Amino acid sequence: MKLSIRTVKDFPIEGIQFRDITGLLEDTNAFKDAIVQLTSATLQFKGQSVIGVESRGFVFGSPIAFDLDVPFIMARKPGKLPNKTVSKAFKLEYGETEIHLQEISPIIGKVVIVDDLIATGGTALACADLVHENWNIPKEDILILAVIDLPDLGGSNLIKEQGYNVKTLVDFEGE
Repeated sequence: MKLSIRTVKDFPIEGIQFRDITGLLEDTNAFKDAIVQLTSATLQFKGQSVIGVESRGFVFGSPIAFDLDVPFIMARKPGKLPNKTVSKAFKLEYGETEIHLQEISPIIGKVVIVDDLIATGGTALACADLVHENWNIPKEDILILAVIDLPDLGGSNLIKEQGYNVKTLVDFEGE
């Protein structure tokens, strides 16, 4: 699976090594393997709701929710959801934004938040905090699940330090 993830140097800005999942999505065996592993992790955690973080989290989160017959909820950027939302602002490597969830979303029980990658952890933490604060889900009942971890950027450790669970499939440490 790791071999199917491309590294694109100097994208989107000079000095960044972008981890491109399109190779994984185009490799049917690698994609199937990723979905099986992510679904297995969700099953082991006993996840009852799956949240996909825009937009690549949708690609991985929706098949998990489908396989396990649990609700799939979209976490989106400002202005992208049609109903009343709750939001959390956070910093990115290149600026600031917000993550939104619809107030009517059926977020229940143990929650799994899915994205393609954990870098600094800002997006995942904002989403987890939003769920914890607005749906009263205990931190220990929230799992941040991603295909890729960039441990050198410290996001996974930060997520753990904040009291949330985290699991990733592959890492690109020091690469």
